[in-house]
Amino acid sequence: MSISAVPTFDLEESLAREGYSMIVGFDEVGRGSLAGPVMVGAAAFLAQRLPQAARSMPHYLADSKMLTERRREALYEPLQQWADAWAVGSAASAEIDEWGISHALGIAALRALDAVERTLFGAFADAAGTPAAAAEQTEQTTLDADWDARMPRVGAILDGPSDYITKALGTFEAPAVPVLAHVVTQVKGDQHCGSVACAAVLAKVTRDRLMTQLADSNPDYARYGWAHNKGYGSQAHKAAIAQYGPCDEHRTSWKLL
Repeated sequence: MSISAVPTFDLEESLAREGYSMIVGFDEVGRGSLAGPVMVGAAAFLAQRLPQAARSMPHYLADSKMLTERRREALYEPLQQWADAWAVGSAASAEIDEWGISHALGIAALRALDAVERTLFGAFADAAGTPAAAAEQTEQTTLDADWDARMPRVGAILDGPSDYITKALGTFEAPAVPVLAHVVTQVKGDQHCGSVACAAVLAKVTRDRLMTQLADSNPDYARYGWAHNKGYGSQAHKAAIAQYGPCDEHRTSWKLL
């Protein structure tokens, strides 16, 4: 792996200097798959801990596509411990068929964001998500002593050129995220930003494991070869679709052959 492929925290630290209390990196996996969910990983870091996190970045962290499966698996648990909070949000194949891939990605990302905010903001996030409860439980909505008493601000870094997260905010399907995030996009963010690279590996391993478990759990799924192709359009996968037809995990609104 070349030195240029090693991610940094430069963009994360820039957002922290702008006053964001938490920085969250996002990356997707499964966008081009023919079967199974699309997933978006979120890796969150408290702004005050960014220097420490930068110094303790796990070895060999890089864009998940540049890593072998063995390397990704080896990084999976260390990355969970390294991030201050993490989550992988998903949208099922039926949701992709109903909403389209872009909106499904936005909802998956917001589901992940909701989870990491509730992990890090605790009682504040719970109250923020339920306005009536907030009025009754003001004494319980304090943040940790290290946090400012003011409303926390969330900065997000999304891999790629398009901000599908902000577009999904406020839609019927979106969760009531406690704190809205300011999203910046970064092309090849999984190569340049430590938080995004972390999110990418966590999402990739989570989805790969799921597709393998589906194949192992049901012979009707196993015949599509998901343990190997993870739902993507390999020659063997397409041949199985031609022979057996699609199953309930296929994105039937897509051109499968």
